[in-house]
Amino acid sequence: MADLLHRRARLAAGAAAGFLLLLPLAACSSSNVDCSGTSCTATLTGDDAKASILGNELAFAGTQDGKATLQLGDQSVSCAEGDSVSAGPLSITCTSVTDDGVEFTAEVG
Repeated sequence: MADLLHRRARLAAGAAAGFLLLLPLAACSSSNVDCSGTSCTATLTGDDAKASILGNELAFAGTQDGKATLQLGDQSVSCAEGDSVSAGPLSITCTSVTDDGVEFTAEVG
């Protein structure tokens, strides 16, 4: 009985440790997002493109006059290549804007 309890405790501890190791990866769950620490680089292309970035859901809402529009909840921000904007807790720098997409870096703060 004691061995069974010890084995269950070890399994639970191992599962918890595995979850904690994977937690930073869960902050950026989209395949078009690459994160390192508290900074992510993302590319959103096409209608309704979305990505989860550092716990925030960002959506690409299109481009107009060389500016890309990103949606974070009910907040919209637009940026041209090289511009920096704030959206919620994120500071976003647009690095490339095309007719159908945007590449940007997002950081907390």
